[in-house]
Amino acid sequence: MKNQSLFRFPANKYSMVLFLLLANLLQAQTPKGKLFIIGGGDRSDALMKQVLSVADLSKKDYIVVLPMSSEEPDSSFIFFKTQMVKLTPHPIVMLNFNKETAQNKRLTDSLQKAKLIFISGGDQTRFMHIVQNTPIKTAIQKAYENGSTISGTSAGAAVMSEKMITGNQKLQKEYSGTFDNIRYDNLETAEGLGLLKTAIIDQHFLKRNRYNRLLSALVEFPALTGIGIDESTAIIVRNNQIEIAGESEVIVVRNPKGILKSKNNNLISIENLQMSIYTAGQKFNIK
Repeated sequence: MKNQSLFRFPANKYSMVLFLLLANLLQAQTPKGKLFIIGGGDRSDALMKQVLSVADLSKKDYIVVLPMSSEEPDSSFIFFKTQMVKLTPHPIVMLNFNKETAQNKRLTDSLQKAKLIFISGGDQTRFMHIVQNTPIKTAIQKAYENGSTISGTSAGAAVMSEKMITGNQKLQKEYSGTFDNIRYDNLETAEGLGLLKTAIIDQHFLKRNRYNRLLSALVEFPALTGIGIDESTAIIVRNNQIEIAGESEVIVVRNPKGILKSKNNNLISIENLQMSIYTAGQKFNIK
């Protein structure tokens, strides 16, 4: 019995050390920041006040707007600033990066230190073309890890997830703006900012009837949670908990079971999946 006790003690000690190391690693990987993801459309003053409340700006903090999704970045910035100056005294600056300024350390450091970063609407592919594999993306990720709030609307919502819906179809090369059926290997995705790793975002959801697109995403990535955010509505992400804000609804689909794929026409069937509808104030968890 004495020998057995001596054998157990080192094992328990090492187990405790391993546990502490894993706990510290998990804590280091958990972002301190929040996401405020808006589904596009009108942004009420009440909704934007919630953005500011979530960001919890201190006296010295400032807001950075990234308008690179837009064809008219100056207009996007002016529209945002005109609304926000009525709601907050904090400085609001635009950083309209391109491939050259993406390497400017002074600008990317300023981005990383912003307590609230807002990504405008437009074309998510245009945004990621500028940001991908640059210090801009690293600065956004580090800002989020260190406690900043990252917000975005429309295209600025789509870029939040690791798997980003581009809006294009592989089987229909000419863009029509709609998905008229649900097929596998049809949804085009690209790499997003990766701030949400276990969910995929779609926006303007109810207004533009994007169920087919989100269900197609769920077929391609069944382990992810599909989140469709309607216009004038947002999700607030705090680690793995999501809260709804705004005027309309958020549709959540997940856990598809019994996916079958037709070899002839790329059509699919799903035997069972979970679908939920949430409104302002409600909460749910993701992985």
